[in-house]
Amino acid sequence: MANKIKTIGVLTSGGDAPGMNAAIRAVVRRAISKDIKVIGIRRGYAGLLAEDFIEMQGKDVSDTIGKGGTILQTARCLEFKDPDISKHGAEILKKHGIDGMVVIGGDGSFRGAHRLASLGINTIGIPATIDLDIACTDYTIGFDTALNTAMEAIDKVRDTSTSHVRCSIIEVMGRHAGHLAMWCAIANGAEDLLIPEKYDYNEVKIINHIKETRAKGKKHHIIINAEGIGESQSMARRIEAETGMETRATILGHMQRGGSPSCKDRVYASIMGAKAVDLLAEGKTNRVVAHKNGDFIDFDINEALEMKKSVDEYMFDVCKSFAN
Repeated sequence: MANKIKTIGVLTSGGDAPGMNAAIRAVVRRAISKDIKVIGIRRGYAGLLAEDFIEMQGKDVSDTIGKGGTILQTARCLEFKDPDISKHGAEILKKHGIDGMVVIGGDGSFRGAHRLASLGINTIGIPATIDLDIACTDYTIGFDTALNTAMEAIDKVRDTSTSHVRCSIIEVMGRHAGHLAMWCAIANGAEDLLIPEKYDYNEVKIINHIKETRAKGKKHHIIINAEGIGESQSMARRIEAETGMETRATILGHMQRGGSPSCKDRVYASIMGAKAVDLLAEGKTNRVVAHKNGDFIDFDINEALEMKKSVDEYMFDVCKSFAN
């Protein structure tokens, strides 16, 4: 067996996601239960390079499981891609006696985790992104909460759209992934869905669909637009000009990242945090925790990063069939 892990560092990196605090809490308390010391690293890899460290006790994570955001804060650190910089980061960890790392974030964060693992720091990744775009896992921390936040907001916009007989283009987050948008389209009964994986940029088709639904007596027309498509404001102006139907764009933005995490995000994040500590305690490294087919498992980070993920074809087909 590998040398026993004595000190674990934990950081959150990239975009924040509801449930990150539940994962941090789980790492701290699971590690303490195994007599492992925990060092919290503020502001992700940027904080690692700045040696912005704090020793964490059980009391430090009390009453955090229901808080949004991340108590360790987060940042994007492009310079960590530089081999010399990541090597310096590993040297800092070794200087502080940190022999295991838990990195909570998305695929960019996992690339940093892989670099640390290759430099002799046992490292485990936990998938946390509202985009649901990590291929090795069916679940990512924050998606469920962001989905419910967006769904509730879209319901409210639809109410006022119906009152004014409007077309509403509602832009949700997701970067280059359409998972959040597609789930919202089904949950909110949208008439049209625009996602990077499937959109053909044929606005004439959308305009004709609006005219068809109006002819059937529809009092509103909801278009869910993924962030990766964007251009919601200019699209609204063009659609209004072509259809004569008042059209407004609503960009939900970063409200989708915030708020108290859902039950699912609290529980799954807690299990993933504990699983990461268990893997380190077993002497494993360069792994990412995943939830696949109902089980919590782990993958090699390299294998996970090579996987590709697209939207579920059947789910997309069902969504289209509802939009009439």
